[in-house]
Order: sequence, then structure tokens, then C-alpha cells
Amino acid sequence: METIYGHIQGLKSSHIKQLERLYEHREPSDRAITAEFAQRLAAVSTEIHHPVCAYVNRRGQVFRVAVGTPSQTQIAPQQLPRHSAERLSGIRCIATQIKSDPPDTAALTAMARQRLDALVVLNLTKEGVERPGKGATGYVKEAFLAHLIPDTETSWSVSPPLSLDDLSEQDFGDLIDEWESDFSQSGYGAFQFEEAGTDEDKVLLVGLMTDDISVQRFQDGLEELTRLVESAKGTVLDTIQQKRSRPHPQTVVGEGKIEEIALQAHKLKANLIVFDRDISASQVRNLEAQIHIPVVDRTEVILDIFAQRAQSQAGKLQVELAQLEYMLPRLRGRGQQMSRLGAGIGTRGPGETKLETERRVIQRRIAQLQQEVNQLQAHRARLRQQRQQQEIPTIAVVGYTNAGKSTLLNVLTHAEVYTADQLFATLDPTTRKLVITDPETQERQSVLLTDTVGFIHELPPPLMDAFRATLEEVTEADALLHVVDLSHPAWTSHIHSVDEVLGEMPALPGKALIAFNKIDQVDSETLAQAQQTYPEAVFISATQRLGLETLRQRMIQLIDEAASAPVLAEM
Repeated sequence: METIYGHIQGLKSSHIKQLERLYEHREPSDRAITAEFAQRLAAVSTEIHHPVCAYVNRRGQVFRVAVGTPSQTQIAPQQLPRHSAERLSGIRCIATQIKSDPPDTAALTAMARQRLDALVVLNLTKEGVERPGKGATGYVKEAFLAHLIPDTETSWSVSPPLSLDDLSEQDFGDLIDEWESDFSQSGYGAFQFEEAGTDEDKVLLVGLMTDDISVQRFQDGLEELTRLVESAKGTVLDTIQQKRSRPHPQTVVGEGKIEEIALQAHKLKANLIVFDRDISASQVRNLEAQIHIPVVDRTEVILDIFAQRAQSQAGKLQVELAQLEYMLPRLRGRGQQMSRLGAGIGTRGPGETKLETERRVIQRRIAQLQQEVNQLQAHRARLRQQRQQQEIPTIAVVGYTNAGKSTLLNVLTHAEVYTADQLFATLDPTTRKLVITDPETQERQSVLLTDTVGFIHELPPPLMDAFRATLEEVTEADALLHVVDLSHPAWTSHIHSVDEVLGEMPALPGKALIAFNKIDQVDSETLAQAQQTYPEAVFISATQRLGLETLRQRMIQLIDEAASAPVLAEM
């Protein structure tokens, strides 16, 4: 029994049999389609009130029959007869549609995605005539013949409306030879999409601005997402934006925008779509079914960065736990995408080999990891207790990611912590001793500085939970040093985001000092605004070593004030 693909729910058994009989038909190899087969296909489509696609190979055999549009019934790349990017696939699609329009962008993009020899679209009338012994007639109003061309702008050519007689009289074999010759001579491959898992992620960003987001917040979020993708070693090719009152429950963005995304990804050779918000597994599945390119969200990008940057055993442990806690509620409906392992964004990390296991196995692994994190917490607690016994005060250095915390720690203590102009360049907390000399009394005071993982707007809950052992360095400190990148256009938003993350912690030190970093990169107006808004803050440049002596003295004052102030209770 031949398989009928696509949307077959609700079809009668008699309809299924009619569709199955299409597999028995054999088309001449030198014709795109015969009038007889076109009328049979159109008659079935009219009766079931759905578009139908028949995929035919170059021998004239019906390769696949599916209910739905060309974009909904695409063939997986591994099932195509030819895999070379320099050649057409050897398959043509014959599709029906009720509306009297040329092939739409979604259908043409599907043609390009599969490198089809051609796309034949049959526009139908609403009724036809069954001729006894001769099949159906009268269902096809007009036909269009589309094929790929070696052009970076249009990518395809669509014929004017044709009659079935005109279409069936063309020598299809000669046309195929001519089209492939054009590609060969131009050196322009017929296949414009790149498969996921290649050495480089070529990313198309998608941003959705809803009513609850300001324009400035939306633009800042897109800029930050670009930095996140670049930190994950991806290349952002373009950004597509849409404004809606709220996300579409099935696909996040609207149907027309999905077609635009697919077309733009085709033109730019993107192999990954990244959304600027968290999206559900069902939304991912629906989007990938229409775009046929892997789709990930902001949290997966952040998790991927953490997977790349984790160096210590503790860091790798926490990253794996975060990955599994993120994936567990998304197992349902993920389908074949659970096997999407490779070398790209959303596929890396210590926990990647666990993604295809059953839910209960993942749950057992999470329980095991949580136990190990608890042991890590106990170990860090013992280390903190030892430091406390030495009666050396501790200052936790917190701040938005890439604010310059690690650079400042290196400059002050010669810690040699890895630094880079990247988001989340360091994950593991580093504690170093800083000795500060009072300029008047020459008395020496020792302080422990602890560099912590950078915060970010809407820090993913799995990371908050998994890195609780690391974040406890903040809650157990005597005071906080909040480092702010003043050169960033959204520095005020960064301060609020850090405050939000800190506010979710169970207990915090009572004293904190804000240090505005990178003052050498800002104009006088920005500096004056920050000085007026935060008169108690310190203004420094870690790289240029500006204001560091003032910072040292302010930290001594901070510790003295913290010694006489109670720790804040539950927030």
C-alpha cells in the first residue's frame, strides 16, 4: 500500500484510495505533465476540497503523493534522488490550487529548497465532467510552469498562464538540459540553502515587538541577541521584524511573515533561524515544518554559549543541568527535532548526548545532577567558611554580562582571568585577594574579590536554578560591587536588569557600590547624566586604569559600612 502524505485527517477511505491510485500512473519522461494526469489530479483535489501535490521523477514515476501545498509537503533532503548542490534534484512537483493565481512565494521557496526540476501549478475550476472510460476533464482552468534560474535576486522564473495543451507539448527533457546547463555555465549552485550542522551558523534573526515592549527595549533586545549569536560563533545575516499585539499561539509570527522568513533565508543561504524570545516546542515544530530550517530561541543561544565557555568540572555540570531542565518540558511534540545534534547553535554541550533519551532517563539524570550541584554547594560553603574564619571581608563583583568585571578583577589583583569583548566570556567564579593601603595611615586592608557570572535581561530560569551554587557567592558576600558598562547605550536598562536578578535571590548583602566602567569611551553628556543620577557611584576605566585608586578607597568604606549594617532578609 502506497503512503499518502500531508493532511489526510478527515478524508474518506474512498478518497484515500483515489489518491493511492495516482501512484499507478506513469508519465512520459519528455513531458512535464500530460493532460490526462493533470485532470485526474485536479478531479481528486476538487472532490476532497484540498490542494494535492504529486512528485514525479525523471522516469515518469509518481514518487510521492501528498495532500497540501508545495510548502507543506516538502520532501526531506535525504530522500531526494540527487544531493549535489550543483544539480537539480531530478524531481518535479505537480500541484493543484483552487485560487486562480500564479505560484505564491511559499511554493516557489519550497521549489528552491528541494532543488526541484520544475513546479507545475494547476489552477482549478470548481467543477468538471467525468467521461466514462476516459477519465475526468474540465477541472483545470490554466497552468503555470516555474523553474529555478541562476540569479541571486529572483532565483526562479514563472511562465505566463498556459493551457494544458501548450504545457504538454513542450519537450521537458530539453528544458531540463537547458536549465542545468545554465547553472553549470554560471557556476551558481541550484541549492541555495545550507544544511544545519555546518562549520558556521549563518543566522537569520526574527524579532517580535508586542504591545508590552517599548520600541527602545525591543531594539536593544535585538542588538543584544546579535551579540549573543556572535558570542556563540554564529554570523547574523539579517533581521526580520514584526509588530503584533501578542505572539501567534501556533507560530509566534503571522503566516505572511513566515513566508518572508523562508524567502529571506533562501536568498541569504541561512541555516538557522533565531527568535528574540522563548518559544515552545510546538511553535518550533510548526515553524520548522513551514520554513524547513532549524529554529531556536534566545534561551538556547545562551545555553549554547554557556556550553562552549564552561571550563571547570563544576561549570560543565551546571551547564548540563541547565540544558536538561530546559529541554525536559519541550520533549513533547519535539518529534524528529530531538535528533538535531551536530556542531551548531542549540546542539552543543555536555548534555547533548542525553537529548534523545526517554523522559524518565532525563529525569533521573537531572536528579543525579541536582545531587552533584548540592554537593558543589556544600563544597563552596566549606570554602566560604574557611575564608570567613580568616576574617577577610568579601566583595562580590556583579553586573551585566560584558560590563568588564573580569577585566577589573585582573587589573586589581593580577588574576589572569580570561577576558574578551563577548557576552558571557567567563562562567566560573574566581576569588582573589586584594590588599588596599590607606593613603593617610598606611594601614593595609585585605579584601577578597569574587568575580561572578554575568547577568542578562530575563536570565533564563534554567540557568538561575542550575547556577545557584555559583550565585550563592553573591548572597554570602559582605558587600556588592555592581560594575556597569557606561559606554553601552542601554546602560540604565542593564542596571534595572541586574537589580531584577538580584531581587530574586533569597538574601543579599546590605551594602552595594556602583562602579561605572569604560568612562574613556563615553561622551561628557552621558558621564554627566550618570553622575547626576548616581552621585554615590565610582567612575572608572579598567583598561585605562582610570579612577582605580578612588575605587579601592571606596571599597574599604564599603566594607566598613557593611560590618555595621545587617544583612537584608528575604526579598
